[in-house]
Amino acid sequence: MNLTHLLAAVLFVCGPLLAQVPSLEVDASWPQALPSKWSIGPISSIAVGPNDHVWILQRPAAIKPDEKNGTTPAPPVIEYDPQGKVVQAWGGPGAGYDWPLNEHGIFVDYKGNVWIAGVGGKDWGRILKFTSAGKFLLQIGRPLPAGETFTNNNSTVLGRQPADVDVDPKTNELYVADGDGGAQRVMVFDAETGAFKRLWGAYGEKPQDGPAAKHDPNGPPSKFFAQAVHCVRIAKDGLVYACDRNGDRIQAFHQNGKFVKEGIIEPTTMGLGSAYDLDFTPDQKYFYVADGTNHKVWILQRDSLEIVGSIGREGSNPGEFQNIHTLAVDSKGNLITAEITNKRLQKFVPKTSR
Repeated sequence: MNLTHLLAAVLFVCGPLLAQVPSLEVDASWPQALPSKWSIGPISSIAVGPNDHVWILQRPAAIKPDEKNGTTPAPPVIEYDPQGKVVQAWGGPGAGYDWPLNEHGIFVDYKGNVWIAGVGGKDWGRILKFTSAGKFLLQIGRPLPAGETFTNNNSTVLGRQPADVDVDPKTNELYVADGDGGAQRVMVFDAETGAFKRLWGAYGEKPQDGPAAKHDPNGPPSKFFAQAVHCVRIAKDGLVYACDRNGDRIQAFHQNGKFVKEGIIEPTTMGLGSAYDLDFTPDQKYFYVADGTNHKVWILQRDSLEIVGSIGREGSNPGEFQNIHTLAVDSKGNLITAEITNKRLQKFVPKTSR
């Protein structure tokens, strides 16, 4: 077989696989404008509910006085319909629970309940569970007592700054990325009662105690998580994926914590890492990774954890990013992203759908 015939054979075999890699373009018309007297702060997290409604968690306390221009900070939780219109908004301090000083993670479970994870320099870790209308249901964790610090990564108590959560509909277990500050681990709780069930560190091993491991992008992968364990997502086949943000990697586990594999994201030297958040395509053959340091979205093949493409670059134009922090995918394959610096939502749609 000559070279031409060999190349043709390779393309015949690989072409269908390559054609399946997601190809997206920005929809600059989405979302619709907020109510005229609202302003929003940095958007820390996005979730897509069972009805393809998009939920965001934003930080109203971070809006500077000169940015308000006569507006009122919007509530921290905002729900949009698929067309990008605001449906409702709620959240903030209330009776019976401790609202976090710094909002970080949001997740909508299979029952429609909304989970909030909070971080902050004076926060002890807490996770809050609400109905979709904002009725308080459950709190896991407590505020940080004066002078107390978190040093025990093997404690069954939630760490100081949990970053993200996911709920397994098959077991009703709550998985927590417990590691935006202090702890570096994955924790599991009962989603109904909040009772602790299990935890693990990098490679499914016992977490180290003390400060987070220092990541060297030019050295071998660390046997411990770096700061921060920034996201957790459960695939349909039950594998649990965790973002080791400052470690520039994604690790996959069985639900008992047994390590399966890892994928390395673009290394960084700025200390902030490249694996901020992830979510799967509807067929779960691929997943997207938000990279807030390199200002782009990576596309990874899920079975191999290899990078097969990317979306965006640094900038403020449609389709560009400034410190992308979070992303989510709806049932139609639309990718929704949010940024810290630009305080902006963007929607990317499959090119074949427009």
